[in-house]
Amino acid sequence: MSKPMTKTQLVAAVAEAMGSDKKTASAALDAIASVVATEVAAGGSITLPGLGKVACKARPERMVRNPATGEQMQKPADRQVKFAIAKALKDVVNG
Repeated sequence: MSKPMTKTQLVAAVAEAMGSDKKTASAALDAIASVVATEVAAGGSITLPGLGKVACKARPERMVRNPATGEQMQKPADRQVKFAIAKALKDVVNG
């Protein structure tokens, strides 16, 4: 398995695909990340065309077990970020 692409590599690839400079590509990437984070933190969801959907799901309070000690404890309610992969991306990967 290859190493994951770093942000610097992603910015360079986006700049090349856009026919732009790295500074513009970096600003665009940062802006997208900021918008997604703000919307998901507010409880909304965002669909990234061709990639998938990012959403925030609420999880209720529940009982969990500490695997080291076996102790049962109550975990408070929290929220979790979910990413559902788009069919278009699945088709590209498997096709």
